[in-house]
Parts: sequence; C-alpha cells; structure tokens
Amino acid sequence: MVEDEIKVASFIKKGLEEQLHEVTVAYDGYTGKQMALANTYEMFILDINLPQINGVQLCKDLRAANIQAPVLILTALGTTDNKVTGLDAGADDYLVKPFEFPELLARLRALSRRTTLQNSGGTKYKIADLEMDTDTKTVIRSGKKIDLTAKEFSLLEYLLKNKGRVISRVDIAEKVWEISFDTGTNVIDVYINFLRKKIDKDFSPKLIHTLVGMGYVIKVED
Repeated sequence: MVEDEIKVASFIKKGLEEQLHEVTVAYDGYTGKQMALANTYEMFILDINLPQINGVQLCKDLRAANIQAPVLILTALGTTDNKVTGLDAGADDYLVKPFEFPELLARLRALSRRTTLQNSGGTKYKIADLEMDTDTKTVIRSGKKIDLTAKEFSLLEYLLKNKGRVISRVDIAEKVWEISFDTGTNVIDVYINFLRKKIDKDFSPKLIHTLVGMGYVIKVED
C-alpha cells in the first residue's frame, strides 16, 4: 500500500492484518516504486495524491516494469475523469474515499479471484518430494499437506526461488521481511527452525541446510 496519510494507512493496514493479510506500507511514490521493483507483491493499493511520484504515474511505472499484480486506486478524487485516468494508467479498480471497509475487502477479494483465474497455471516449485503452488498457497511433501503461516510460506518461497544458492541473512531480511538486517535479532533463525520442523523433521532427505557464517540453502545433498 502506498498512502501518505499516516492515519489512513494505519487504519487500512490494521484492518487487512485482522483479515490475515500481510501489508507493507510506503508513504511516498518513490519509495513505493523502489519497493515494488525489489520485491514481489500480490496486490497494490495506491493513493493518487502522493509525494514525489503520484499514484497514476506510479501505476504506469509498475506496468512499464511488467509488474502485473492487481492495482486498486484509492483516492478522494472521485470524478469520472479521475477514474478514467487511473484505469487508463493500468489500474484494475478504483475506490473513492471515504469508503466502508467491507467494500474495500470485497474489491480486493474480487481482484484476487480475477487474478487467480487469469493465472491458473500458477507458479510451482519442486525439489525432491517437496512441492509448492503459489496460486493455491499449498505446500506438499511426500503427498502430505504442510500447513504454513504466511511468513513461513514467503520464506520457503524465497528459498525455493533461489534453489541451490546460498542466501544470506541480509538477503532474507530485505526480501522476506523487507527490513534492514539487525544483527541483534534472531528472527530469521527462528523462522528457519519453524520451517525445518514442518518440512524436514519427519522427512528425508533434509532440504534446508545452514552454512555457518554464510546463510541458508535449500537443496538435496549429494
């Protein structure tokens, strides 16, 4: 979500997180653009009146970068011309402030369903007997469904995208947690352990490996 009004951003973020969505906020268009180019998001909520890069231009920039995730424009500018401008820029839907929160949820669900239908092929990852489907958000190992939290799923997806490559804690912090790495926290190690208990503990071969001082890698050992 790119929204410069802190109270509005906080309200939407809290409401969506209560619905078990993970929400990252940028407060200006430039920061939003840099985050969008560096990470993978399932959906964007953009205000139009943003500092540095406005929401319409930001939407154009996302589409020019071949970022196809749904874009919902959320703004106080509700004239027909403004709606058309936003949609012509590549937005998928348009919601005018003030709005009822249930309507925002309904719009997001509709966009999500539309995207799932459009991308029914999905992105699938496989290593050994472990399979992940990013469309259905399912992980299966040896035919058994593995239940993961949203953050565990994101962490595993990032490891699988980089299968066979050693990923540093700094990389994981920036790409999965979207934070600068704090050497005083062990949150990454904790989540790696969560994953190991779920996808490695009762299975063979072990897939998640630690390289001391370097990071983690998902691979089948020779």
